[in-house]
Amino acid sequence: MSATILIVEDEPAIQELVAVNLKHAGFPVVRAGSAEEAESAIRDALPDLIVLDWMLPGQSGLALARKLRAGERTRELPIIMLTARVHEEDKVQGLEAGADDYLTKPFSPKELVARVRAVLRRRAPHLAGETVAIGDLMLNPATHEALVAGQQIELGPTEFRLLFFFMTHTERVYTRARLLDEVWGDHVFIEERTVDVHVRRLRAALEPSGRHELLETVRGTGYRFRGA
Repeated sequence: MSATILIVEDEPAIQELVAVNLKHAGFPVVRAGSAEEAESAIRDALPDLIVLDWMLPGQSGLALARKLRAGERTRELPIIMLTARVHEEDKVQGLEAGADDYLTKPFSPKELVARVRAVLRRRAPHLAGETVAIGDLMLNPATHEALVAGQQIELGPTEFRLLFFFMTHTERVYTRARLLDEVWGDHVFIEERTVDVHVRRLRAALEPSGRHELLETVRGTGYRFRGA
């Protein structure tokens, strides 16, 4: 359930520092040493957040941020800019290019992890790794526990991810295609009807507690999860 972080940094020592600390915090990481390598990694599998160095060989991190914000597939991708540029106008330029946050070198690894979690809470709360609750329905991604009124519900890994996504994106209707991208990943190619199978399993697990009624089918469109 943890977010996958793409680290785009051409200095090996800094790349290693960032990677070690993010892994220690429970985040899977992918590495790239240039904007071109980053674009290749993104084409293979969309990460959940990018830690992006400004000064890169070839295309700059700033140019890559602008390109990502202009792309339909990547425009919502959270970006933390990591750079030695410390002037206010540089920070403004980075944020205007589309960065969600801006951290200057040298930096505290603990602060970087905190910034990553903060951006995920704002942009992708289902990936921040924190417990979520709706009434007495609670999910803890760290322990993979699902509880209703303190009683554990048995969920498979996919049903857990699906429920976690629904609970952090309530009251909106999601198509099967969108759910495949959000829960399975946009690099996974499977039939849209697979979503229906896992929704049925999720409803069956929630039915004894009556919480299955929170998950609604919107005919001809997809599914919606009520917030209360």
